[in-house]
Amino acid sequence: MIPSLYISHGSPMTALMDSPARHFLEGLGALLPRPRAILVASAHWETPSPTLSAPAQNATIHDFYGFPPDLYTLRYNAPGAPALAGEIADMLGKAGLACRLDAERGLDHGAWVPLLLAYPEADIPVLQLSLQTERGPRHHLALGAALAPLRARDVLVIGSGSFTHDLRRFRHGRAELDAPETQDVTEFSDWMDAAIIGGDVRALVDYRRLAPHAADEHPTEEHLLPLYMALGAAGPEVVAKRLHRSVEFGFLRMDTYEFS
Repeated sequence: MIPSLYISHGSPMTALMDSPARHFLEGLGALLPRPRAILVASAHWETPSPTLSAPAQNATIHDFYGFPPDLYTLRYNAPGAPALAGEIADMLGKAGLACRLDAERGLDHGAWVPLLLAYPEADIPVLQLSLQTERGPRHHLALGAALAPLRARDVLVIGSGSFTHDLRRFRHGRAELDAPETQDVTEFSDWMDAAIIGGDVRALVDYRRLAPHAADEHPTEEHLLPLYMALGAAGPEVVAKRLHRSVEFGFLRMDTYEFS
C-alpha cells in the first residue's frame, strides 16, 4: 500500500529558495507510487471540528504577507475531489468523528508548497483535512486511524507541518539560512526521532511532558499534530522511516517521515 507521510513544509519561500529541503521535495514524487488522490492535513487550517475541503477545482491560497512578489504569482490549481471528500466524511463519521464539508476552500501553503515541488504538473486531485489543535495528539492519531483504509485505495495521506517551529527566534535578529543547529533543537529532534522509529506511540502522545524542550520547539502544537495524523493513517503495525533531515536558520528542522 502507498505510505502516509509527515512533511515539514517550512516557510512559503521553500517554493523558491535554494535549500536541501526544497531539493528533497522536488524528488519526493519519484520515491513513491503515483497516488490517485492526495489528502493533506496542514498546520494552516484549524477548525473546531474536522472539516474537509471539497471544491471541484482548487484555488491557491496565499496565506502570508511580506514575501517577495514572485511568490504571489505561484499557483497550484490541482483538481479537487468532492466525491472522495464525501466518502471520507462518511468514514470519519462512522469512527465517531463527525465531519463537515467546505466546498469553497482552496489549498493553503502547507499543502500547495510541497505539492508544487513534488508533483509540479498539478494533475492529481487534492483535498485538505483541518486540524483541531486544542484536542492534541491523541485526537489526531484517531483521525489518522480512521483514514487508514485510504492507503489501500492509493490515496496519499500527508501531514504537513514543521518538525520544530519556534518562530519567536526570528524576533531576535536576522537569522541565516545555513546557521548551525542549536543544541535544544538537536535534543528535541533526536528524542522525537527515537520515539518515532522505535514505534513508541505512548511516549509520542505524551511528548509535551517527556521530550526535552518540547514547549520551546512547539510553543503551539499545530505544526506537529499533522505528524500524529500521518502516523495513525499507517495503521497499528506501522514501520517508520525518516526520508529527510535538514535544518534552516539553526532552529527549523525540516524532517520528513514515511509511515507504512
